[in-house]
Amino acid sequence: MTMHYDVISFDLDGTLVDTAAEIGAAANLALAAHGIAEQPLADVTVLIGAGTRELMRRLLARCVQAQPSLAQRVLFDELMTSFDTHYAQTTGTTAAPYAGCREALQQLRQAGVRLACTTNKELQHTERVLAATRLDGFFDVVIGGDSLPEKKPHRSVLEHVMRALNASAARTAHVGDSSIDVQAARNAGVGAWVVPYGYNGGQPIESANPDIVFAGLLDVARHALRHDTASAR
Repeated sequence: MTMHYDVISFDLDGTLVDTAAEIGAAANLALAAHGIAEQPLADVTVLIGAGTRELMRRLLARCVQAQPSLAQRVLFDELMTSFDTHYAQTTGTTAAPYAGCREALQQLRQAGVRLACTTNKELQHTERVLAATRLDGFFDVVIGGDSLPEKKPHRSVLEHVMRALNASAARTAHVGDSSIDVQAARNAGVGAWVVPYGYNGGQPIESANPDIVFAGLLDVARHALRHDTASAR
């Protein structure tokens, strides 16, 4: 078998693991702690992708727009402290790897592909999610949104991954579920691969013009190992 890819980087939320419900639960517990009404899960889910600090910043801004008096009463840093506390408690309560996730990662590792988890979720939360879902042993490198000076889609993030794993852009791909992931891959000159079932702000991932949309993670593994390219569309 000829191996075409040396390194594959994976986003976390919406790509490897469905975490929306437990993120939403933590967000609403944090809001409740500051006297803010519960927000629909769909309204929280569309904010996933830029890290939990940005999610909570945007969620608070939405709440302030509906109730302007909150701007004088709720401090963002205090709200974020509440979120971090509650997310530590909800992490792993509902998170579940998507179909084929563990098998795909096993196939890639067994074939000698180096794997990275490259997410905008803060590292402490990333490590908890990976441990809770028993995915933590698959990755050679784990990059959170606060691990480096910049986060996705800045080119330096995936360039850091390639340097750490001694890989070239031509033999590296990044797999995600959002336009942020596609742009991150483009900026670093690596393959821009996506799955269609993630979050992406509620927009179809095809609108981000990725290189390939895979039906699932097992199809990613098959393509990367040149077993089967017919499953990509």
